[in-house]
Amino acid sequence: MRATTYRAVLAQLAEARAQAGDLAGEMARARDEGAGAEERAVAVAAELAQVREELAQARAEADRVEGALLLEAEDRVALRMLLRTARRQARADRVHVLFHRGEVHSLHATVEAAEAAAEAEGAPRSGWTSHRPGAAPPPADQVAWRIQPMTVGGVQ
Repeated sequence: MRATTYRAVLAQLAEARAQAGDLAGEMARARDEGAGAEERAVAVAAELAQVREELAQARAEADRVEGALLLEAEDRVALRMLLRTARRQARADRVHVLFHRGEVHSLHATVEAAEAAAEAEGAPRSGWTSHRPGAAPPPADQVAWRIQPMTVGGVQ
């Protein structure tokens, strides 16, 4: 029985060696595949970084173009407003003078524009009183803001 047992052990040993050889080959292939996968991962990461950089550049360019378009639109609105104001002033026979504590602050085409300018400087939004042309104004130190209409070319 020893010979039979010995042959069985030798057969098992040969089979184990064959399996070990197969596993060593699989392990070598797995290492190669892992190295290839790692190289592919590095290449993909580099490509991803380049795509992100291109995306950032595209976003910056889109922001620049959008800003330019908005500025152009704002310029068109401002030009239209200036043209309307110039046309109104060309037809106007009077201007509205805004006084602050008796000193000339600014000239305006309308009472509303003068009020808006005073409010922008901190004047209250309500409580405005009108001043009759030709009537004596109250003392300047008693009135913080006053609007007085004047004809173009002289006081009305």
